[in-house]
Formats: sequence, C-alpha cells, structure tokens
Amino acid sequence: MRQRTAGTPADPSADPSAGPPATPPATPSADPSAIPAAGPSTASAAAAWRYRWVVLGIATFTQAAAGFFVQGIGAMGVHLQRDLSLSTAQLGLLISAAQVVPLVGLLVAGVLLDRYDERWVVGFGASLVAVVLCVGGAAPGYVSLLCVLVVVGAGYSTVQPGGSKSVASWFEGSRMGLAMGIRQAGLPLGAALASAVLPVLAVAFGWRSTLVAGGLVALLGAGVFMGFYRRPPFRGEAGPEAPSSTEAVRVPLAAQLRSRVRMFREPSMVRIMLSGTSLISVQCGVGILTVLHLHETASLGAGTAALVLVVAQGAGVVGRIGLAAWSDRSSSGRYVVVRVCMVAVLAGMAVLMTPLGRSPAVACSVLVWLGFFGFGWYGPWVAHVAEVAPPGRTGFALGLAMSVNQIAIVLVPPTLGLLKDLTGSFTPAWALLSAMTAVALAVTTRASRGRRAGRRRTG
Repeated sequence: MRQRTAGTPADPSADPSAGPPATPPATPSADPSAIPAAGPSTASAAAAWRYRWVVLGIATFTQAAAGFFVQGIGAMGVHLQRDLSLSTAQLGLLISAAQVVPLVGLLVAGVLLDRYDERWVVGFGASLVAVVLCVGGAAPGYVSLLCVLVVVGAGYSTVQPGGSKSVASWFEGSRMGLAMGIRQAGLPLGAALASAVLPVLAVAFGWRSTLVAGGLVALLGAGVFMGFYRRPPFRGEAGPEAPSSTEAVRVPLAAQLRSRVRMFREPSMVRIMLSGTSLISVQCGVGILTVLHLHETASLGAGTAALVLVVAQGAGVVGRIGLAAWSDRSSSGRYVVVRVCMVAVLAGMAVLMTPLGRSPAVACSVLVWLGFFGFGWYGPWVAHVAEVAPPGRTGFALGLAMSVNQIAIVLVPPTLGLLKDLTGSFTPAWALLSAMTAVALAVTTRASRGRRAGRRRTG
C-alpha cells in the first residue's frame, strides 16, 4: 500500500491564488446525480466544494440514526435484565447479534461501494434497519429480539464503510482527519442520544417501544442520505485514482480476488487490524459495562449510571473530532495518535481494577476518560485506513478493516458478560481488555521501530 498524496482534489478555499480545478470534458457515462460543474470560474468551483460540508453533515446524521437503537442497548441493560430475566452474558449477546452479519456484510458492502453510488448502497442499508426495527416492535421475547438484531446488522453493514467512503472522497488532503472524525462522531453521538432517550421510553411504554423509535430514527437517516448525498464534482465514482469501468472489465476475477487477499498481509493493514480489534473491544466494554459497573460496584442508581454513560459517549464525540483534528497536524502521522489512545485506555482501566474503582466519583471520572479515548481513537484510525488504501480500493479497505473489528464486536460483549457472571466481579473483564490493548500496543510499537531502523540502514 502507499500513502496518498494530500494534494487531490485541490481545495479552492485553501489557496485563493491557485485558481479553479481543471474541468475534464464531459463523457456519456457521467453520473447524472453528481453535482455538475458550473463553469470554469473559481466561485463556481468553490461553491461546489462547499457542498462537502453538507455531505459531511448527512453522513454523520445517517451514522447516528442507523446505529441509534443498537448503541442504546447498554443503557437499557438494567431494564432488559429485569423485564426479560437476562444474565449479563445474554445482555452482551444482544449487542453481538447485530454484529454477526457484518463479519461478511462489511466486505460485501466494500465491494458494492467500489462499484456503485454510495447514495443507494447506504440508503438501502439504513432503510432495511428501519423496516426491521419497526416490525421488531412486535417481538414477543428474547429470542425474537436476537433475530431482529441479526437482520439489523445486515442493513447496518453498508452504513459504516459507505459513510466513511463518501467523506473520504470529498475531503482528501489535510482536512480529512477532521472531517472523518466529525463523521465518526455520529456513532457515539447517536449512542449518547439513545442512552438518554431509550431508557425513558422503556420505563414509560415498555422495551418494545424502543425498537419502533429506533426504526423511525433510522428511516429518517435513510431519507436524508438518499435525498441530499451527491458525488464529488469533476470526479468519477471512486475518485481520480479509481480504475475506469473498461479497466475493471479487463481484470480477471481471480486476479481481483488475489489483490484483495494480499491486503490481509500488508504490514500497514496488519497494524490497522490489530489496533482496531483491541480498541473496538474497549469501546464495547465501555458501552456494556459502564451502567452495570456503576450500579453494582459504585452503588449508583440505574438512572444516574445511564446519565454517566451519556456523558462518556459525549466525551467520545469530542474525542473523535479532537483527536482526528490533532492527527491532521501531527508531524509523526495519524497512527501515533491511535497509540496515544491505547496508552490512555490502559491507564484508565488500571484505575478501575483498583479499590478506587469502587468510588463513585473516581469511577465516573475514569469512565468519561475511557469514553474520550476509548471512542475517540476511531476518528484518526479510520482516516488512516482511507489514506493507505490502494487506488480504487478505498471501499474494500474500509470494509476489510471494519469486518475484522466485527470479530471483536461479536465475541467481546458476551465474553465480558460471561466473565462477570462466573466471577461476580468486573475486574476480570477490565483485565482482559487491558491485556488485549497492551499486546496490540507492544506489537505495533515494535513493528514501527523495526521499520524506522530499516529505513535508516537503507538510507
């Protein structure tokens, strides 16, 4: 893989003296949904590129809307355990159920996104989430709720990589980290809103009403994305580096599959996948254990504990934006910011495993700290993935990295719940997350030092 240059496409607002970007001749295959070039004037080009902030807004909103219900399950943990007589492991399995299909679905979505307009791929997926959740409002019990969430995962498979690809195609260059951080903040933003709203609905109208509410929110997200998303001006579907359709036809299918399989062995992708699985596990742990830890260990009421989770997820919103913006300006590269997040979450979980973790004030503060870094890492991480993706393979690279994360998302929540059920303590769960993060940090740091030493020898 190679690092993309930061110069494409030119941002008219960044250098007023640079003039407008060149307008290629129209072709019969031009996408009618793309924003047309209004002419060679700098003002027209700048106006077209200002639309990228609209794209960023709708991608962020759709992300929050599509993940609204699933991200709120952790906040409803006490209510679901009481109403459905669930163990902690069964509660974790609910979160995992929505992540099973994306193990393969994210890869399929990545291929679709490299071939078709994000507008329809993302819109269809978010619509499927909406329909299934609304129908699932009639779910009679735990098993049917599990089945609903499995199908929800199929629809959500398109939203995560599709929204990331749409932002990456509009924001290549020095602002990509900030833009990607804002877009990825949609997930903790939706989680924070869901954590505040869904427990109230569950108390007032029952847990089934929360599915209908989640479905209506997802439907709104789908409508907004399909109604307002457009491709970047002056560019093809996947950007200037993407192969043309005639080139894609000439490449044999076997060769295309081999090129994708080789991505698994690329050192940069190995580093991305290792750090991603460890930190996404921390994110899952914060989501599922925060309310239970504060309720059982720190003796806080269920409502107060859910409010702390809302604050922690809000800190994650700030973290995704702030850390991604930092990565834009970091002279050491985006991945250094990801390593800083790993160090920070190790420090936070170490405190939770001591007697200080039983103190309400300390536990609340540490969990908000973990929200900032345990959610915030995703902004610079996904920007790094988009930058190192091969030409014309951005969608697949995002889908690949996210699908590997799905393994942890599926396995970690029920594993953490089972550890809690077997031991009666949250310490083993935090210890497991700490061990995974420490191993990822050690391996990726050693690999980075080895590459730097090799470059010095060859230089």
